Amino acid sequence: MSASSSPFAKRILNWFDKHGRHDLPWQTDKTPYRVWVSEIMLQQTQVSTVTPYYQRFMERFNTVQDLAAAETDQVLHLWTGLGYYARARNLHNAAKTIAETHAGKFPQSVEGLMELSGIGQSTAGAIAAISMDIRAPILDGNVKRVLTRYHAIDGWPEQSATKKELWAIAESLTPEKRAGDYTQAIMDLGATVCTRSSPACKNCPLQTDCLAHNQNRISEFPGKKEKKTLPVKSVAMFILQNNSNAVLLEKRPATGIWGSLYSLPESADSNTLPNIPATMQTTASLSKAEQLTNIRHSFSHYHLEITPIRLPAGNNSPEVAETDRWLWYPLDHSLEVGLAAPVKKLLSQLANKP
Repeated sequence: MSASSSPFAKRILNWFDKHGRHDLPWQTDKTPYRVWVSEIMLQQTQVSTVTPYYQRFMERFNTVQDLAAAETDQVLHLWTGLGYYARARNLHNAAKTIAETHAGKFPQSVEGLMELSGIGQSTAGAIAAISMDIRAPILDGNVKRVLTRYHAIDGWPEQSATKKELWAIAESLTPEKRAGDYTQAIMDLGATVCTRSSPACKNCPLQTDCLAHNQNRISEFPGKKEKKTLPVKSVAMFILQNNSNAVLLEKRPATGIWGSLYSLPESADSNTLPNIPATMQTTASLSKAEQLTNIRHSFSHYHLEITPIRLPAGNNSPEVAETDRWLWYPLDHSLEVGLAAPVKKLLSQLANKP
């Protein structure tokens, strides 16, 4: 049976026409640029979280040329709080490539799209299918969940053998016609019906021959990665605040966690001053330190225990703001730079603290 006449695809498309989401911001004008930005933002992030970020991003960067011409700090500023900041850096780099190498036009194939920074096979397939109606399979988290349950496929979906099997199934089920609608439909089904917990099986168009449902094994799929206890790392972050109600921030290296974002100066412990500009060494004193409530920030591979230390910094030379590494950041958030999430939280708390 050809993919174009697959009962699986037909049932999903019929469900989508009646019950799918058709009014999301990126569905109103399905250009490659708009779909691309939405797909990158939606990686490991829910629609409800992404929507306001997407709308603000599009208001500022309405075209790929606008994004390409932007400063990195502006891009990261609008991404602050969304997490996984490598996505924003890759997005910006890819926009530059499209503007400079492709005359502002997106490649018209999955292979061409995959040559751009931050675009893997599934994201390329979604862009090609939804904005260009090219038949291209996808395999994001929602689709993996639908397929592993429907076929009762054991194993963690990221294991090479399991992933290879899922890609083959996704390829065989993607229809020739309405490829874009099918792509949106199967993602919607996973996001709204075949959810991670408490799936609404009674509303699912695939219920009658879903193996996981028929075998009463829904909770077993997708298979889970073996859990490991995450290590805990500790760091002291120093809040040096001057008399102008601004806080000293340091720009992080382009690679590593919070790459190119601004963060607070750090030290291994609260009893050691961080490496700060020489002009401040005489005014910053640990004898005047105030330890604030600890914050724990979790990454995928470890927890970070942050001890915030507040230090008065006096009237410090504004020249530090002229360097690439250091910045006096006003607590009213009036400067457009990207901030590490726990730093933004700390500064917001500090703005309301006498």
